[in-house]
Amino acid sequence: MPAFSAVRIITLWQFAPVVTTLVVVAAGLYLWGVLRVRRRHPARPWPRPRTAAFLGGLTAIVIATESGIGSYDDVLFWDHMVQHLLLLMVAPPLLVVGQPATLLLHASRNPVHTWAKKLLRSRVVTAITWPPFGVALYTVTIIGTHLTGFMNLVLSNDAVHEAEHVLYLVAGYLYFLPLIGREPIRWRISYPTRLFLLFIAMPVDAFTGVILGSEGSNPFPGLAVGRPGWAPSPLNDVHTGGAVMWVGGAGIMFALMMTVFFAWSRETRGDRGLGWLESARRANFAAVVGAHRDAAASAGASRQPAGDARSVDDDEHLAAYNAYLARLNKPGDHSP
Repeated sequence: MPAFSAVRIITLWQFAPVVTTLVVVAAGLYLWGVLRVRRRHPARPWPRPRTAAFLGGLTAIVIATESGIGSYDDVLFWDHMVQHLLLLMVAPPLLVVGQPATLLLHASRNPVHTWAKKLLRSRVVTAITWPPFGVALYTVTIIGTHLTGFMNLVLSNDAVHEAEHVLYLVAGYLYFLPLIGREPIRWRISYPTRLFLLFIAMPVDAFTGVILGSEGSNPFPGLAVGRPGWAPSPLNDVHTGGAVMWVGGAGIMFALMMTVFFAWSRETRGDRGLGWLESARRANFAAVVGAHRDAAASAGASRQPAGDARSVDDDEHLAAYNAYLARLNKPGDHSP
């Protein structure tokens, strides 16, 4: 293998049939859903930033596995760590922001629509999207794959290596979903709690990076097998990889925390601008119809008249309001 350089990241590509097929299928289905929503709601198309985010997440997966980064992941440990950050902390948040589950609800019809709603509210999905579960899975994944002998197994077994990639994507997605996502899952947590759950993950990255950066000997003998002459020593490579995990992981997590903080600030400023009475009305309304919002949004969206160019999220508010009025009109039932 030629010596690593920044140019190699762009010019040295390895074709991975399984990854390419899955990415193309995912992108095709997502874009099909976007077009379907546009046809059904021409005045309220699917937001372009969500589409860009989802496609960006898929692009990050391709770069991590098929570009020069993926080509050198068995040779350079620090490159391996860059790949891990892309699969664990870059691609999953972008996929979450793309809201594929919400798109499925808006674009599908029965029986797929009903099946999707039941799945999103099932006990299994509720359990695996529980925020503490996501934090635990994220923590165990980082520590278990970097501070144990698992790395030696990865370096010697291609199947385990590919399974590791899947694990990173799943762990990252389940961790970030309730923290930065807006999918119709059961969990709705406050902004302070989201910031806290993002913050407590930073020491995990830092701890792992510090341990790797302070190793006195090569902890992964597999790195020395077939090592090219141009590569740094295995120990120096591990130290650099630890720095990548520490600095890179902390930087990405800080950026995500700032994103959540600014979203919280915008929402707070909006509520203040409405006045205390309107804010109280909205808070009470959300509490009353919140349980019906996700199902009603998709079921009633197609019946809304065309108006100004708004996103499909406006349908959710209107459908929730209709559900609220329907409940008030039930004979003998005027309770919230």
